[in-house]
Amino acid sequence: MKTVHGGDWSAYQRCFGKLPVDFSANINPLGFPEEGKRALADALDAAAMYPDPQSDQLRIALAERFGIQKEQIVCGNGAADLIYRLVFLLKPKQALIPVPTFTEYEKALSLAGCRVERFPCREEDEFLLTDGILGAITEKTDLVFLCNPNNPTGRFLPDGLLDQVIRRCEETGTWLLMDECFLPFSGEEEARTLIRKLSQGSRLAVLRAFTKLYAMPGLRLGVMLCGSRRFAEDLQDFGQPWSVSSLAQAAGVAVLQVPGWTERTQNLIREERSFLFHALSELGLKCIPGEANFLLFFSREEDLSNLMQEKGILIRDCSDFPGLTKGWFRVAVRTRTENQLLLQKLKEVLHGG
Repeated sequence: MKTVHGGDWSAYQRCFGKLPVDFSANINPLGFPEEGKRALADALDAAAMYPDPQSDQLRIALAERFGIQKEQIVCGNGAADLIYRLVFLLKPKQALIPVPTFTEYEKALSLAGCRVERFPCREEDEFLLTDGILGAITEKTDLVFLCNPNNPTGRFLPDGLLDQVIRRCEETGTWLLMDECFLPFSGEEEARTLIRKLSQGSRLAVLRAFTKLYAMPGLRLGVMLCGSRRFAEDLQDFGQPWSVSSLAQAAGVAVLQVPGWTERTQNLIREERSFLFHALSELGLKCIPGEANFLLFFSREEDLSNLMQEKGILIRDCSDFPGLTKGWFRVAVRTRTENQLLLQKLKEVLHGG
């Protein structure tokens, strides 16, 4: 079983006749909030009507959540929809991507005929982005993709470097897309988000998603927060009509109102990420000290993903990420019981017991 992304439980079920314990997708272990489930049930009658093409009530709720104007917000059919929409709207001729990182950036750029330059984040630096990227951003660079914390490494952008990148992009007239889909898991959202800087640059956009934090990947709901209202309008017009279902809109409004959800999530992830990091290291695996709800590690057992599938567990083989080789794997941070099961099965595979 070989998949492009994590979370392909249906392919596993076809292969093995049962559902796996899924560590390959970085979903909130608290699950989909009950408030969201009730909102879905209440919205079922609306399935007989077209959804609001502007997602107006959802944008109002998001504007209140992030402290910006709803006219700066575009909702889409998941974060990936908005990545592709942005690329095909801007039509960049040359773009810069640090690697390893989320592969859909480069895929979208390549489909748009854009030349992609990769800036390597090296293993010897534990995959931290370095200030060498500043020299890689030139007047020919139309678009830069950054992810904070980065997927699959889980690393934050170093303190101070992000401000330098923003200034460099302003100097060169370069668009900056900041993917913050995993930032709410970190506990440092307020200090590190670029949403507060949107008013300072019209060529800046921030990507968020309901997929991970609210554990609703099946509903497909992503958000682009734009520095320019005009750009938000263009981005909205560039997508397909009715891109966000009425059910996803209703669930989105509901989960934004759940009190203490982000804080409870952060507390769980903080404790379990530390537990899992030390336990993976004790198994002899080289583990990268990430800040998100997942961990990247290296194993000399290159077939580890397939061996773990046979144990009923999905982990993400990261060898298809540019900048990573065979032997790199990513696991989500889940509950203590699930994490202990992962460690038990890893021990059986790696050490025979």
